[in-house]
Amino acid sequence: MSNAKKIMLAIAGFYVLGFVLLAIIFGVTTHKNNEFQPQNEFKLIDWVHLGVFSVNRAVLYLFLATLCTVVSMVYIARRMHARPNRVQTAVETLFSLMRDNITRGNMPDDMARKWFPYLGALFLFIWYSNLIGYLPLPTNSEEKIDIFGAHIPAFALYASTANVSVPLVLALCTFFAFNWEGVRAHGFIGYFKSLIPAGVSGPILFLIAPLEVISTFMRLISLTVRLFANILAGHMIILFMAGGLAVIIGASWLGWFTLPAGIALYLFELGLVATLQAFIFATLSAIYLGGAVSQH
Repeated sequence: MSNAKKIMLAIAGFYVLGFVLLAIIFGVTTHKNNEFQPQNEFKLIDWVHLGVFSVNRAVLYLFLATLCTVVSMVYIARRMHARPNRVQTAVETLFSLMRDNITRGNMPDDMARKWFPYLGALFLFIWYSNLIGYLPLPTNSEEKIDIFGAHIPAFALYASTANVSVPLVLALCTFFAFNWEGVRAHGFIGYFKSLIPAGVSGPILFLIAPLEVISTFMRLISLTVRLFANILAGHMIILFMAGGLAVIIGASWLGWFTLPAGIALYLFELGLVATLQAFIFATLSAIYLGGAVSQH
């Protein structure tokens, strides 16, 4: 057995032993906690009441993501140098990912040049929205902390993309964009015909045509739910593993066991899921745009 495996087994054994000892010391009896409601962590409380234009923490997170996107695409782009520094190298790597993998890989070059600004901005905005969602910020309006006599909102994890309205609006932008591009390229009747797979004719056409139309509308739902569900589920799991489960069932000692798992999940979500979901959303948008102009 290698040293790495021995170390992993030792850590796992220590982890299990600690759980058993905590259960023995504090007992396994629990009581349900009715005061803590996990869904309240995602509750939006208006800070500025302006009707439809009210400001809450979702608006704050959207503003921060927008600011980061604008800085990345405008401010840094104007300060490129012949000898790139570390920031410029990172930006150029990100630019190549968006240009070559997301855009050019899924549509003709002339179309890629046209839609790259949209797809690049879409990827960066979702990516920043996801990343900011894993940064603890003082946005929990229901809980306050006292710092030198000042009562400020408690730190919390929240992502604007965990609110279904944000992924839905982004998905609607892509939905209208690829349908408009398809109608512009083929005409209304021609675009409808292009949705039907090549070689389909006869009576089965009456079955396939409605299915293809429904599948086109399902793209809107799939884009929305994929992003929303993954980010929301990730935050919920982190919340439970970081201590929410221990609070709900009234077994505080359980938090010592679940906290390491919560930290591991947090790093996994931050390091992989935030980027992956932005990449998938932008890539699917590029695929839909490229597919809209193809014949079948």
